[in-house]
Amino acid sequence: MKAVVIKIGGFAFPEQPDAAFLRELAAVLKRLVSEGYRMAVVAGGGRLARTLIEAGRALGASEALCDELAIRASRLNATLLALALGLPDPLSVPTDTPSLVRELAAGKPIVVLGGLQPGQSTDSVAVLTAELMGASLVVKATDVDGIYTADPREAPDARKLDRLTYREAMELLAGKAVRAGTYELLDPLALRLAERSRIAIRVVDGRDPENIYKAVKGEPIGTLVEG
Repeated sequence: MKAVVIKIGGFAFPEQPDAAFLRELAAVLKRLVSEGYRMAVVAGGGRLARTLIEAGRALGASEALCDELAIRASRLNATLLALALGLPDPLSVPTDTPSLVRELAAGKPIVVLGGLQPGQSTDSVAVLTAELMGASLVVKATDVDGIYTADPREAPDARKLDRLTYREAMELLAGKAVRAGTYELLDPLALRLAERSRIAIRVVDGRDPENIYKAVKGEPIGTLVEG
């Protein structure tokens, strides 16, 4: 079975979860499994994570503790995904690297997880998971159709980039703050992990789950980061 990692961004977990969308997303993921793919699905923290981080900071929490709040939110989102996928034990979400290794070693066709440890975004978790399961591709589903020269929601003249090297992506992110809940489309640690193991990352618009299917199948959509 070919291994792939799917990172589902926070867009999929708004303040009011959309069960119909999660079912649609799950249907696409299950179709890929039926076609012979083995996958890990990593859930982002979404709106709940941002709300908890804001409250934590207001209460004087450290960045490490704010990270932990976001991690717990991502695990709840992972449980929602596991429910949508019909997994037999939706509460058995890996909480650290050893438990993730055990889940992967069990040979399950789908493993769902959220964050693992403070200082590590769910993007980094996705790439780390790809390393552990021998996957050569991470598909990052987000709410824009790729990586741009600037945030297209704020800069109308921003230009979409179809392809980037790891180094070019790092340069694009250079100087941007990395704090709990504020990671850009890709964070520096995720890029370094991907570079060391030559794992490609394709960023696509996950608001249409079919884009995830297309990305896994090798269609040239979104932005590809590799090499």
